[in-house]
Amino acid sequence: MAKTAGTPVRTYTISLGCPKNRVDTERLLGALGSNMVPADSVADADLVLINTCGFIQPAIEESVATILDAVGEAADTMEGTGRKPLICVAGCLVSRYGQDLKDELPEVDLWLNTEEIEQWPAMAASALRADLPGDTPRNLSTGPAYAYLKVSEGCSHNCRFCTIPSIRGPHRSWPVDFLLNEARLLADQAPELIVVGQDSTAYGSDLGQGNDLPALVKGLAAIPSLQWLRIMYLYPAGLTESLLGLLRDTGAPFLPYFDIPLQHAHPDVLGSMGRPFARNPEKVIERVRRFFPEAALRTTFIVGYPGETEAHFQTLKDFVRRTRFHHLGVFPYWAEDGTPAAAMDNQVPDEIKLARRDELMAIQAEISAEIMAGYVGETLPVVIERESDEWPGLYVGRAWFQAPEVDGVTYVAAPPDEPLELGSIVEVEIDKAETYDLSGLV
Repeated sequence: MAKTAGTPVRTYTISLGCPKNRVDTERLLGALGSNMVPADSVADADLVLINTCGFIQPAIEESVATILDAVGEAADTMEGTGRKPLICVAGCLVSRYGQDLKDELPEVDLWLNTEEIEQWPAMAASALRADLPGDTPRNLSTGPAYAYLKVSEGCSHNCRFCTIPSIRGPHRSWPVDFLLNEARLLADQAPELIVVGQDSTAYGSDLGQGNDLPALVKGLAAIPSLQWLRIMYLYPAGLTESLLGLLRDTGAPFLPYFDIPLQHAHPDVLGSMGRPFARNPEKVIERVRRFFPEAALRTTFIVGYPGETEAHFQTLKDFVRRTRFHHLGVFPYWAEDGTPAAAMDNQVPDEIKLARRDELMAIQAEISAEIMAGYVGETLPVVIERESDEWPGLYVGRAWFQAPEVDGVTYVAAPPDEPLELGSIVEVEIDKAETYDLSGLV
């Protein structure tokens, strides 16, 4: 039976992986518009949407397990009620293993790969036999405090460990006008916008005049309702003096938070990785801090890359101690099929990778604890994300140097008879610091 405009489409959604995947999910749900009604389970749904990640082996395993669980629940529903929800699987796993997945999982009704991302709404509508209104550009799933703005698709770098170019294709930017229109709507729903892309500094390099990161930043900063602007995935080579000068001159709402995926610190390892920037990461750190002495720096590192020696790892540890990042993620190298690094000699044993990860995170924990302790006694603006389950009047929020999902949080205590509005930015007096988190009073 066809679903026409106004007929509810009960949708059970699971979005795995990175914020870029989340945006894809939100845009697809937005196409359902006023028809979309959230379902609490597979059994209650007309549509089960699973947006997958296929970046590294643990993500692949999680995605496959999630699909199998949904298929099993749908079969149980069919047996019990005679009604089966339409199962739609989308995203990076489909792009990486499409035909193999289709052969192994015929129970899935619709497969959406990332090459067809602009056709996803029409494909979903056809599978549902639905007349979808498409009256909502995005169906936000992040709550009232923040929203992601994905500015590009794919990646044109050739890092030897990475599967993204083969999964997502080359770098392709969304036009400035499209993004600003979406951003205005998002800023009316959340005070913070977070720009994401595989390489945000490459934004607009594939488009004509007037479509580049400076133009986008200027347009975003002019949105009256936008209070915080955070830019993630700033590749080192793209952090030029001209861009940093523009960001400095922009001022509020831009936050001096720099997420720079360095991946390593030793030039030999960086060269072997094929990283697209000069081999001395200290230069970009010095450049950022020259323009923004108060900058909060975040990065990620890979340990156990093929050929990484104890001397290479020592260089990385020394670099972390000197640089004193606010936030740091460390990942053991995964040899992904189809990548040049997977075929390299001198693969590092898993136990060494894991030990190096733990050792580097122990160093960072000490640094983070010292940085967080430095905020005690200060009054900081904090965006309120949600109420805490611990006790009435306790909220979970974030200071300007804490990005959602990847960094620590700030716990905010307010009088029970003076509730805080979710999505508001309030002044908080910090009175306690943990390794990664802060606590304070309104």
